[in-house]
Amino acid sequence: MKKLARENLKEALKNTKGRFFGVEFYKKDGSVRRMNARLGVKKHLRGGTNKVEAPDRPYVTVFDIPTKGYRTVNLHTVTKVHLDGEEYEVV
Repeated sequence: MKKLARENLKEALKNTKGRFFGVEFYKKDGSVRRMNARLGVKKHLRGGTNKVEAPDRPYVTVFDIPTKGYRTVNLHTVTKVHLDGEEYEVV
């Protein structure tokens, strides 16, 4: 398993350019969540602005494929990422 620096995680996710990826992280309640997700999905948007994502905040909004809904991932709690056929441990 390869290693990915936490400070490079947001950029690595943005470079998926709409391709699917897997992410494993700790939820706010402390439980582990595994998700198949994708960035850039606009089909289910209802308007408004995304107040969660900001350059100074460690969050990214993804589209959760199995549940067909938008979810927010805290990049500080991500433990593993599966990108382009490779699995990365976030350190």
